[in-house]
Amino acid sequence: MLRRRHALGLTLGLPALIGSVRAQAWPDRQLTMIVPFPPGGQADLAARPIAAAMEKLLGKPVVVVNRGGAGGAVGNRAAAQSAPDGYTLLMTLSSLAVLPEADRLFGRAPTYEVSQLAPVGRVLADPTLLAVPYDAPWRTLEDLIADAKARPASIPYGSSGTYGTLHVAMEMFAHSAEIKLLHVPFQGAGPAVTAILAGTVQALASAPGVLLGHVRERRLRVLANWGADRIESFPDTPTFRELGHPSVEFYIWAGLFVPAGVPTPVMEVLRSALRKACEDPEVVRVFAGAGSPVAYQDAPEFARFVEQDSARLIAAVRAIGRVD
Repeated sequence: MLRRRHALGLTLGLPALIGSVRAQAWPDRQLTMIVPFPPGGQADLAARPIAAAMEKLLGKPVVVVNRGGAGGAVGNRAAAQSAPDGYTLLMTLSSLAVLPEADRLFGRAPTYEVSQLAPVGRVLADPTLLAVPYDAPWRTLEDLIADAKARPASIPYGSSGTYGTLHVAMEMFAHSAEIKLLHVPFQGAGPAVTAILAGTVQALASAPGVLLGHVRERRLRVLANWGADRIESFPDTPTFRELGHPSVEFYIWAGLFVPAGVPTPVMEVLRSALRKACEDPEVVRVFAGAGSPVAYQDAPEFARFVEQDSARLIAAVRAIGRVD
């Protein structure tokens, strides 16, 4: 076997041989997909169907592990610091680039940098929606704004954590409307949804797929859409742009990443598996049923998307400034 490898090495070159052998042997054990939030949020919604589909394609278990904390920073850091062997995956959200910037804003050293991670592909991309309890006194966004101006810092809203996706979206709205709301951070979108259903908080920014069932059951009402356009699952919900807030635009995307430095042959296997997973009829059915249709992008296109979206969000965070 050693002689055969040596002979091939002379022909193909050692790097090509090592890449070929690794690709043929990979994966040979379980993969872990980190979700940096508790169950019940957009990242978890994206991760579980994708993990099940990739498991069938790769022939090895793909286990979803929820590692919430610090608005997603705990799980993001864990993935960024993992071995670059392709066995640790990260299904994360658009707050990925915001959290290190928030650390810098507060004079703290970031716990991770986006450059420590490499994109595999995008799975979902939805505009954020503003939800309130169905029996709340506000029927329109204007109602909520008027009440917030009359009672500054009295209306509590939930988020997935300080400077997490949902926090930045709400502060972007509050900044534009010139109102002050009371921020109540949770460990993820799932607990924040539980809180609004229980009446602990009175407003929440969230992805459509997380809200749809509760809206249909008349437990929540949606007042506005952070997207540039109205969406199919909530066609009667106006955008913030329509309501006079042209700078209020925010999307919750979910995408798969690995630690930077994963060998190219392994990355190619993962990219292929994710692409096929996003075409899996069961994945398509689950996402569409939740009101969050598949929005797949392969690694090169997704990398450009992340760079552009992150630049916009970082600018928004700097404009909002420190929110203690």
